[in-house]
Order: sequence, then C-alpha cells, then structure tokens
Amino acid sequence: MGYKALDCITRSDIEARGIAPDLAEGIHGRLTEIVRNYGPATAETWRDISKHILSPDLPFSFHQMMYYGCYMNYGPNPPAWVPDSENAILTNIGQLLVRRGKEFLGSKYKDPISSFSDFQEFSVSNPEVYWKTVLDEMSVSFSVPPQCIFLESPFGESHSSYPGGQWLPGALVNPAKNCLSLNSKRSLDDVVVIWRNEGDDDLPVRRMTLQEFRAEVWLVAHAIKALGLEKGSAIAIDMPMDVNSVFIYLAIVLAGYVVVSIADSFAPLEISTRLKISEAKAVFTQDLIIRGDKSIPLYSRIVEAQSPMAIVIPTRGSSFSMKLRDDDISWHDFLGRVKHLKEHEFAAIEQPVEAFTNILFSSGTTGEPKAIPWTHATPFKAAADAWCHMDIQNGDIIAWPTNLGWMMGPWLVYASLLNGASMALYNGSPLGSGFAKFVQDAKVTMLGVIPSIVRAWKNRNCMAGFDWSAIRCFGSTGEASNVDEYLWLMGRAHYKPIIEYCGGTEIGGGFITGSLLQAQSLAAFSTPAMGCCLFILGNDGHPINQPGIGELALGPHMFGASNLLLNANHYDVYFKGMPSWKGRVLRRHGDVFERTSTGYYQAHGRADDTMNLGGIKVSSVEIERICNAVDNNVLETAAIGVPPPGGGPEQLVIAVVFKDSDNMEADLNQLKILFNSAVQKNLNPLFRVSRVVPLSALPRTATNKVMRRVLRQQLTQLDENSRL
Repeated sequence: MGYKALDCITRSDIEARGIAPDLAEGIHGRLTEIVRNYGPATAETWRDISKHILSPDLPFSFHQMMYYGCYMNYGPNPPAWVPDSENAILTNIGQLLVRRGKEFLGSKYKDPISSFSDFQEFSVSNPEVYWKTVLDEMSVSFSVPPQCIFLESPFGESHSSYPGGQWLPGALVNPAKNCLSLNSKRSLDDVVVIWRNEGDDDLPVRRMTLQEFRAEVWLVAHAIKALGLEKGSAIAIDMPMDVNSVFIYLAIVLAGYVVVSIADSFAPLEISTRLKISEAKAVFTQDLIIRGDKSIPLYSRIVEAQSPMAIVIPTRGSSFSMKLRDDDISWHDFLGRVKHLKEHEFAAIEQPVEAFTNILFSSGTTGEPKAIPWTHATPFKAAADAWCHMDIQNGDIIAWPTNLGWMMGPWLVYASLLNGASMALYNGSPLGSGFAKFVQDAKVTMLGVIPSIVRAWKNRNCMAGFDWSAIRCFGSTGEASNVDEYLWLMGRAHYKPIIEYCGGTEIGGGFITGSLLQAQSLAAFSTPAMGCCLFILGNDGHPINQPGIGELALGPHMFGASNLLLNANHYDVYFKGMPSWKGRVLRRHGDVFERTSTGYYQAHGRADDTMNLGGIKVSSVEIERICNAVDNNVLETAAIGVPPPGGGPEQLVIAVVFKDSDNMEADLNQLKILFNSAVQKNLNPLFRVSRVVPLSALPRTATNKVMRRVLRQQLTQLDENSRL
C-alpha cells in the first residue's frame, strides 16, 4: 500500500481508515500543528504523533499511515522511539553515569544519552571496573570475594579452558541465595512473584512477598537435601514455568545441586536424551498440563523416557489420575518429610564460581543437543543485561512467556529477583485474551515476547480493550522480528520502546541488544551488549570495519559465557578456525548479521544448518531424520528455515526428493500434513511445516554434504521474485 507524506494527508484520508468524522477533524488539526512545528518527516514529528495522536483504540491502518507517512523518504532504520533526557537520567545506567560518568570517561563524558556508546566501549576495555560496578549496583554478595574480577589468560593459551580469561577467580557464591537476600533495595514485605492460572481470569492476581517466597524455597531445599543425593548431583525440571517450578529451581541451586532444564513440550525421546547426557538423578514434573479444556499428559512422557526418580506435582487438587511408579514421590509426600522445618532458613551451599548451577541444551547440527553448563557467574550476566538494557529496577514487574527448559526461563528468574523486581507468571497459554488481561491486572512494566506470539496476538486481535499503559518497555528475543507486527505491538502500550535482545544459551544472555538511552528502530539492534565486542566477518573470514553483512563473531572476553560443553569439545565448537583480533582468537556464534549505514544491526538467520523456529533452535538433521521416515516414496529431505518475504521469523520448509523422479506431482499437501504430524509428535508440538518443495536432487558439496545454505538462498530469492 502506498502512503502519503504527512503534509498531504487530508481529513478524508483519516476518515477512510474507519475514524468518525468529528474525531478525524480533531486528529487532522493536531497533525497539522505537529507538522508545522517539526516538519513532515522527522523523528520529533513521529515522537509527537505517537505520544499525542495515536492510541490503542484507533485502527492499526491509521497507525501505519502515520508511521510510513512520516518516514517514507527517511532511509533505513527510522527511529520508532527516541529517548528524552528527563527520563534517561532515571534509568539505571543514566543514574550511574550522572554520578560517575566523568570518572569513567573523563572529558569524553557529556550526558547519559550522548555518552552511552562511549560507556559501552568502556565496558569492553575496562572489564575490571565495569563488572565490579554492576555487581555492586545489583548488591551481589560473595561468601569469599574474588581475587579480582577478570584474570586474563596469557597469550598463547588459546586452547585453554578460558581462551579469553577467567572471571571472578577464587570466589565462592550462591546466586539463589542472592535472589532471596535482603539488601538496601529490598525488604521482606516486597512482592517478588505475581501469578494467575488460566481459567481464573476473573479472580484477583495472586501475590507473594519475599518473606513468604523464601520460606517456600527453603522448605523445598530441605526436602531435596533429605533425598540424600550425592553432592553436586543433577536434578531435572520438566514442567510449566509456574510458582512451584520457580521454588524448585532456586531450591536446587540453593542446596548445591545442578538444575537440568527440559522443556515441557518435549517428546519422550528428547527427554530421555537430555536426562542421559546430564546424568540426572531425579526429575521434578507434574501429572498433567492443563490448557483450556485440554489435559496434556506429562508424567506419562517422563515414564516413557525411563527417567530416574520423579517428584510429581498434581495439577488439580492433591490426587493423581494415574498410579505413580514405585520409586516416584508425590509432591505432598516429598514436602511432608520436612514439614517440621517449615520457615527454617536453609543454609545456602556456597560454591566456587566455576561450579555448575544449570545444564541447558541447544541443538547442534549433528542431531544431538549441545549440553551447556551455566556456572555460578552466568546468572549475574543474565541479571546484568536486564539491569543495563531493559532497565529492570526495584518495583518493576516482569512477564516473559517462557519455560525453564529454555534459557529465558532461568534468565527471567535472575533478571527479576537479582534486581529487586517481581516476576509475573501466567500458568496457561499466552496467545489469548486471558494472558492480555493478566498483563493488565498484574500491571506488568516490562513484557518480553517472541515475534510469533506477537503475530498471533495481532491476527486474533485478542489484546483489544486491555490497558497496557503500565508497560515501560518490551523485550524481544528468539527470532527475527517484523516491522509491521512490532509497530502494532508498540501501539498497544502507547509506543513504549521494544528492546531487541539476541544472545544464546551458551552466553547466558545477549551479545547484541538495544538501550533506553538510544533511539530504537523496529526489527533492529542499536548496540552490542555491555561488555561485549562484536565483529562481522567478510568473505575472507576477517572482520570488516564498515557497514556490511556476514557471519558474526564475538570477542572472547564475555562475562558468564560458557567455557565447557558436556558432550562436545568446547574449543572446537566455538574457537577452532576462527580469526584472531589483537592476539585473541574470536568466538564463533553462527548468526549472519548486517551492520547498516545508520549504525544499527539486523539479524539474517543462522549461518550453519541450525534454524530458529518459534524462538527454539533446532538442527536440520533432527527434522530430516523424522521426515525421511514418513513416506516410503521419499528418498531424502532437507529442512531449511526461510524468512518470509515481508521479513520476520523463519518458516520451516521441507525440500523433498522422491525415489521415483517422475513423482514430482505427488500430493504435497498430504505430505505436508504427514510431516507436520511426525515432527510435532516426535520432536516438538510447537513446530509447523510451512511448505513442501519437490526437487529432483539436493545441492551437495564435493564431499557429498547437503548445501542447505544454497537451498535457503534459492528459496528466499524465489519468494522475493514471487512477491515482486
């Protein structure tokens, strides 16, 4: 659709968007005044329009008319939100720079907004000062303080466990204890968790103070200790992210054990694989998952996966609809063993900073998921990102629909509790009006999303009529976002900024993101994360120093990042074959990124054969293994993630080669249904095949490896040509 410049828009144009004549006349008058003050095409024009004209109840087509009319000739990365100095100095970083900006940056310091990029560079070049400052700001306490913040490894030790250096050497700490501790910013009466179960949408939200919350965590920790497991044992959690699973998560860490994160959507084979790799000694789960009027079995999947001892929580009341295995324990009996210790403080097990807190999984390209341990430093990286980039402060209320099986689940726990904020948990589907009402009723101030959720909200219009004005900002991660969908999202909360956030399980947070001290452009990143150094590699494999597109590499000095894989060689996966910078080998990440002419960054998907579906990384091999067995007529398949022509999250396309090359006109729609059924049953019910494309042969290298990247490029180009 073509759009007019703002100074050419008439009252009739506004009425044509479904706006009543009287209202259209008032809007046109305000628009004329704004254009007279700022011109028809400036960031200030858009800022005033979004603040004083647009509202959630106006048709989205009118929002589009204003946005695209303002920026029709602007060029790449027009700002959808611009910071102002009054609010900038109230942010965490703004307050820090007002106090200490001159100390950190000397004469380069001017004010929080104009000096933000210099401060980000300072965080990279002065890790000792920066990370000590942020840990102090978050009131992190150590039972034994570190010898230093960062111990740089000697040149030449590139194959060591710490290719960049060692963080917090000698420290003893427990991040769960820090989540429960009192400090200058938090009292026992502060609310730390707010929640609601699906179906209770007309009841008040439930709240728990720090005093109540830590008593529950302590009780679970006492009960875990009573199991008599060997010190440092791995204990899995496979259940939805609700208040009970958060108690369990923190109790495992508090008691000196290691959480094994398993998503509640996994099939038995995937559960079994993760339990075996981690050598889990027990698993917390529940009998069923209730979603609307559906009861989805969960305990039976645990049994089929031949799990070790399970502690099982009943979803409804106190009884189960099935019989437990002989060695399994009901939640009631589990806690009943230590009921005499209720409200007795559990003495946290302080551990060396390199000890594990959590084993998470990220799909590799071999079919077996990478087992990534988080150390005791990683939680502080997650919390520091939230402190710096989402500006999480005491009193904030954070909601992010996720699961403890994915890194954003633990991230949410630490980002909230280590910053004195409350986490808001909705135990149900985030796709309907029930979740929208929960965001309103809980007065959520930071709402995290993934783009596929936003698309569902926009298509269903289930957010209409709910008041999201308490939101200060959004966070977005997991997959590439779409400009129109995120313009719509901003409009639901009166144009609060969206902080794009990209990282990885192996980093414990982000390497590239946005900031409330910088102008934010839709579907783009404005800055490397604090403490992170980014490089875009050219065709020769070396960093380029100008705008361009290529595989992204990371500086090796990243606080909290992994230095070990349980089932692969960490150096080979992340460092082998990478170029050096200032004598240090760079860290591989595997995403393709573009640095634009305006200084923003845009994501272009994975460089390897791992794709991103609905915020979940999955290897092509895992999907192909399932699809190859679906139909006897199929010779081989290739699974590719292809971005839609208008931008946005990758869609799963299956290229198929038939045994009979004359069978190119097979019923592709029926095959798509079969592929979908098999992938959802055997891998993940959230995955969906978008398209099936027949080919006479798959493109291969000289060594017979399938060139999925070539296929991806061909299909993307085909889609683009079709659109044109």
